[in-house]
Amino acid sequence: MSYLELKSGTDVRGFASEKGGNTVNLTEQAVFDITRAFVFWFCKKNAVNAENLKISVGHDSRITAEIIKAQVIKALTLSGVTAVDCGLSSTPAMFMTTIDLNTDAAIQITASHHPFDRNGLKFFVKSGGLDSKDIGEIVALADEKKRISGENEGSILKENYMITYAARLRKMICDGVKNGETPLKGYHIIVDAGNGAGGFYAENVLAPLGADISGSQFLNPDGMFPNHIPNPEDKTAMESICSAVKKSGADLGLIFDTDVDRAACVDCHGTEINRNRLIALASIIATENAKGATIVTDSVTSAGLKTFINEDLKGNHYRYKRGYKNVINKAIELNEQGIDCPLAIETSGHAAFRENFFLDDGAYLVTKIVIELARGQDIDSLLQNLKMPAEEKEVRFKILAEDFRTYGQGVIADLEKFVNNSNEFVAADDNREGLRAFYKDGWFLLRLSVHDPVMPMNFESDTAGGIDEIIEKIKPFFKAYDLLDTSSLK
Repeated sequence: MSYLELKSGTDVRGFASEKGGNTVNLTEQAVFDITRAFVFWFCKKNAVNAENLKISVGHDSRITAEIIKAQVIKALTLSGVTAVDCGLSSTPAMFMTTIDLNTDAAIQITASHHPFDRNGLKFFVKSGGLDSKDIGEIVALADEKKRISGENEGSILKENYMITYAARLRKMICDGVKNGETPLKGYHIIVDAGNGAGGFYAENVLAPLGADISGSQFLNPDGMFPNHIPNPEDKTAMESICSAVKKSGADLGLIFDTDVDRAACVDCHGTEINRNRLIALASIIATENAKGATIVTDSVTSAGLKTFINEDLKGNHYRYKRGYKNVINKAIELNEQGIDCPLAIETSGHAAFRENFFLDDGAYLVTKIVIELARGQDIDSLLQNLKMPAEEKEVRFKILAEDFRTYGQGVIADLEKFVNNSNEFVAADDNREGLRAFYKDGWFLLRLSVHDPVMPMNFESDTAGGIDEIIEKIKPFFKAYDLLDTSSLK
């Protein structure tokens, strides 16, 4: 097997346990080879000696975490690297070890919200997470068994960095609220960690600052995820935290994904603040002292959100490509061009603030929201001008062509011609991924999936029944494409 099969965008991911009925491809040997290849890649790129390096290692709550960590640390020490074992950690915290512990790099063992039998590796250097191109180079080096053999075996250090990381977040709240050592006293805030790595936020951030965290749920790490998928985009997960907020009478509910790089929240009425509402709330916070600033999002955001950012917040909504790293990189690029861009955020819940190294950090995001709450802000009222659509829908078309990317790009190019020749559709003026077109008080967006042979198509309408009308108008176009399974377009 080529290790290229384990490349998943900016991560390495695969099946790490047979318990789910799948064949293991993220084997111990694969983990060992890829980690040694990372050291080789890092040393060559930076012209450094491996024996001078210190690399931190952490993991989420997955059942294969310890097995994989053992191989990662073995690979590091045999390369001559000093390995810093941080144990159970959030993904953003592992990046922060390069700041607070001055490690040269960091490796997080995680597969985000994916099922319990999956796992993976995420790599950080001091400038941030690696890009897709970097991961491609590393797995290619692993295929070639490229490695560095240190003259002296590296050592292993133990570090419970999450204590430092939690203290950093507590300080943020104290500095932001300016109300003594217990600025959250009198507030009832609950956390749903989904049995991932996020339980620390209730116990080590909120509670010490005086918050009532009773009603919090699934804080204990359990890599089988017995209660619900730890994913703020999952319907069952969001229903669970909404119900918990109503049952406990909390002022705010917070929910994380497995490794805490994503989050969502729930207001005191049990209404979820997720996707477009979460982006709107984060945008309010980011533009508080930066009127006219640009907010970068992915392409599937709503028409109402654009109006809210551009008109209510007097900002500039910049829609870009799906993929949190794409969004972050675009925000960094815009800042380098002199454009004020304090926030990059994807509808999945990946939110990266410029002030926080453009690190997508779910705990940092909710900390900013908790500060607003403790300042006396009514979170729900902040969003009252955000117009939500009457209907939303997403369908996914499987591409049957062998060269799926070229085929999909051809479909989008033809659709653009169809729209431009139509008297009923109008192409959006900010198409940077796929094609978005308006029809009456609704729109559709057809794009290519970032990784898979799939074309997602999103719809939105301000009128009940509007999406059905759009679908009926667009259906004839797709009849010419035999290698595109549009059976879900109903």
